[in-house]
Amino acid sequence: MADLSAAPQAAPMGNEATTALLSVRNLHVYYGKIHALQGVSLNVGKDQIVTLIGANGAGKTTTLRAISGILGATDGDVVYAGQSITSLSPFAIVGKGLVQVPEGRRIFSRMTVAENLRIGAFLQNDKKWIADTEARTLDMFPVLKERFRQVAGTLSGGEQQMLAMARALMSNPKVLLLDEPSMGLAPLLVQKIFETVVEIRRQGVAVLLVEQNAFLALQIADYGYVIETGRITLEGPATHLLENPQVKEAYLG
Repeated sequence: MADLSAAPQAAPMGNEATTALLSVRNLHVYYGKIHALQGVSLNVGKDQIVTLIGANGAGKTTTLRAISGILGATDGDVVYAGQSITSLSPFAIVGKGLVQVPEGRRIFSRMTVAENLRIGAFLQNDKKWIADTEARTLDMFPVLKERFRQVAGTLSGGEQQMLAMARALMSNPKVLLLDEPSMGLAPLLVQKIFETVVEIRRQGVAVLLVEQNAFLALQIADYGYVIETGRITLEGPATHLLENPQVKEAYLG
C-alpha cells in the first residue's frame, strides 16, 4: 500500500470549517495506551456527502464513534451546528440530529421491521410526524414495506442494511454517519445502497460516509479525506482524489 503521509496536502476547497454543519477539530482518542486518533480534523457541509477512506485499523470507525459520543476524546472538539457536542451523551447527540448507522447493521433481530422503525423514532412525540416519516422512509425502501411485519432477523443482509439506514432516518437526522454500509453485500445491492445514500442527500440530510469501497464512495461524494494510522494524510474534492496517483495506488486497485 502506498504511504500517503508524504503526499502533498490538498488545500481545502469548499469544506471550510466556518461553513460546516459538522466540524471535527484536532480530535485525539486513545484505546488504553494506543493513540488511535492523532489530531483528526474534518468538515461536513450542509447537504454534502463527505467520505472518509482508509485501510482497516486506520481510525475510520473510531472517528465516527467519537463524533457520536460513543467514545470519549482526550483532546479536540466536535462542533455541530455551531455548538460543541464533545461532552454530550450519545442520546443527546441523536436528539440534536446527528445519527450513526453502525458497522454490521445492529438491528433488533427479534423485532419486526415495523418495531425497528418505531424504535428509530423514540425521541419523536408527534404521532403524525412519525407516521408521515415512516411512509416516506418506506417509499425510499420499498422492500421494507413488503417485509413490514416480518421479523428483522429473517431479512437478507442487504435488507438488514436498508433497515438500519431506515431506522436512522426515523430519528430525523440532519447528519447521517454511515459506517461501511456495503460490507458483505452483493454488487447489485451495493449499487442500491449507494443510490440510496445519494437520495438521502437529495432530501437534505448531510452524510459522512466511512467506506472501504473507495471507488464508489468517491464517485458519489462531494469531498473526501484519507486517514492513515489515526491521521488525515490527504483531503480534497472527491473528483480530485479519484485522479490522485497515490489514492489510485493505495485504494482504487
